[in-house]
Amino acid sequence: MTENFKPTGLLQSLDERSRSIFREIVETYLETGEPVGSRTLSKSGIGLSPASIRNVMSDLTELGLLDSPHISAGRMPTHIGLRLFVDGFLEIGEPVENDRGAIEDRLRASGRDLQGVLKEASSLLSGLAGGAGLVTSPTRERPVRHVEFVPLATGEALCILVDELGEVENRLVPVPKGLPVTTLIEAGNYLAARMKGRTLREAAAAIRSEIAERRAELDAAATSLVEKGLAEWGGEVPGEERALIVHGRANLLSDSRAAEDMEQVRQLFDILDRQKGLLDVLDSTREAEGVRLFIGAENRLFPLSGSSLIVAPYMNASRQVIGALGVIGPTRLNYARVIPMVDYTARMVSQILGERQK
Repeated sequence: MTENFKPTGLLQSLDERSRSIFREIVETYLETGEPVGSRTLSKSGIGLSPASIRNVMSDLTELGLLDSPHISAGRMPTHIGLRLFVDGFLEIGEPVENDRGAIEDRLRASGRDLQGVLKEASSLLSGLAGGAGLVTSPTRERPVRHVEFVPLATGEALCILVDELGEVENRLVPVPKGLPVTTLIEAGNYLAARMKGRTLREAAAAIRSEIAERRAELDAAATSLVEKGLAEWGGEVPGEERALIVHGRANLLSDSRAAEDMEQVRQLFDILDRQKGLLDVLDSTREAEGVRLFIGAENRLFPLSGSSLIVAPYMNASRQVIGALGVIGPTRLNYARVIPMVDYTARMVSQILGERQK
């Protein structure tokens, strides 16, 4: 389910008339992308004169919830105003039936191949949400099923690790000349007992703590071998660098209406090209339950790009977060539709990956 959005204290300070006008301005802006004037609001059924509406709009502007791009223009929500609207006015539920059907059908039609599912998730999010769809490739932090050391004639040992999907990865570890095979077995058994069912990161932290506190009950040679094995497994897997799958950049261009919009899109494209920073932001959502939303300057990566990022984690069969997916687009995204859509897509990807691992 999506993370619970809660109204801030600012919402409580608004009277019913101010709330009604604020909500009408934001909803109209999200629909049209244009500033909203008092005359337009007076015709929307609010039941107030343009002069009364202007007074309320002025108060909302002083609170930092609205802004005017030009002196004579109407008002549009600031990033703070959009955050208040999402937190205080939107009821986040399930996607509409048509969106749920499209998401499930397209993901299942992509097959059970991991890359195929992730690419389809990015593509469908960009098409349905109207922004750019983003999906990170999964981390390599799958639970370990088996680990052992195999002696080689080269003065090295082969450290073999098998994860929960049955994928095998190897590392060469230097060993002292004449190291007894029993030491390799001891070190392998020690690692296997503590790694099984844990990710490498989880196991490494526990093992290092145990060794530091001299609770490992290993001799010096086996301890050294275990530490070398952990050091070898601490980096990225060669050929398995993290990747960011992006679809729908053209959607960001088609949404632009003015020269300043194009400059914002250019900045956003630069961010998408510098994948490392965006991967870090997406990975930072791994501890969250459900959807995370970043509006404009709330994210250090695109404070000037006028963009919003909606992101949710996806999981493996063991309910461990291994990646994230989402949508990036203009701040006037249809949040009521896109937030549930991102959440549902993440849950469907998790479900399909879980089925793949059985």
